[in-house]
Amino acid sequence: MAFGLSDDQELFRSTCRRALQERAPVERVRELLDDPVGFDRATWAAGAELGWTAMFVPEELGGGSVSGEALVDAAIVAEEFGRSVHPGPALVTNVVAAGLARAASPELAERVLPGIAAGELVATWAFAGPDDALPAEPPVTAVPDGAGHRLDGVASYVPDAAAADLLLVSATTPDGPAQFLLPRDAPGIEVQPLETLDLARRLASVRFTGVAAGPETVVGTVGGAAGDLEHQLRVALVLQCAETTGATARGLAMTVQYAKDRVAFGRPIGSYQALKHRMADHRMWLEGSAAITAHAARAVALDRPDAAIAPRVAAAHVGRRSTATLHDCIQLHGGIGMTWEYDLHLYFRRVISNEVLLGSPDQHQRALVDIAEEAAA
Repeated sequence: MAFGLSDDQELFRSTCRRALQERAPVERVRELLDDPVGFDRATWAAGAELGWTAMFVPEELGGGSVSGEALVDAAIVAEEFGRSVHPGPALVTNVVAAGLARAASPELAERVLPGIAAGELVATWAFAGPDDALPAEPPVTAVPDGAGHRLDGVASYVPDAAAADLLLVSATTPDGPAQFLLPRDAPGIEVQPLETLDLARRLASVRFTGVAAGPETVVGTVGGAAGDLEHQLRVALVLQCAETTGATARGLAMTVQYAKDRVAFGRPIGSYQALKHRMADHRMWLEGSAAITAHAARAVALDRPDAAIAPRVAAAHVGRRSTATLHDCIQLHGGIGMTWEYDLHLYFRRVISNEVLLGSPDQHQRALVDIAEEAAA
């Protein structure tokens, strides 16, 4: 990926790749496809030791990143996850950590963030609705109830909810959006696993029925969480785009190698102009995905003027082009590309899911129009 990485970051990338190859190759991912949890706790613990869950946690709370660029470092990890279709809650836990580091009270941060950094706590974000992966308002409602709030509603497409210790719940209140950090086993919370296209990913619907959220669970301010939600979305989009780019790069590499090995009419099929031009086009779009993702990571991390624009441009481009690339990669493989035993479909499933999981390319393009119109008003 075109991050312009430092030597330390390049070492971090190679360390992540080696750890995934040794502990979580695609063969291990296949073994976990039918596992209800969906990821290997030993690999999760090893990743925490490498700093995969500590990047957004302040150093004084046991965290820190390799370079001091938390989002760029996290995107490096996300890209490597994509290359091995790695399962598990590391990316969403980082999104939650970023949100807590930004908005949680000192007491809440001290209570939770050290456990996240150490890999002792798994966290996920519940913000999407059953009918909209990118809702204008959170589907869960929170109404005042004594000193706290009562939460009702259904959040859907929640990553790794069944395995999570903590839920960062975005909710709509009479005063505006708010966020609450709740234990997953709190009374009134019901997790219902969803059947997913990406067989290596665990998503769930989470129903909230009269869930009591005391004042100590509030992240930020009640009614004033719009900026926090937006920041978390930007971080999540960057990590998702990095993961998608990694998955696409691996799928395209498999296809190029196959085109070199597969012989038809006495010569490798990759030598035929019609096929190699298609693969060259896909490489061009992949480089564009890498470039816009790298730009979005630094735009969001440094809060540049285009911090709202860059991740949405990335999501629109990466989502649409990556799906098209891997779809054609399957076609370039011919019949073998459609088989269960061949790994390409696992990458295709990850990329298709990512295209819509945090909003479709059309939704992000519509959001870009809204941003432009608001700036011009």
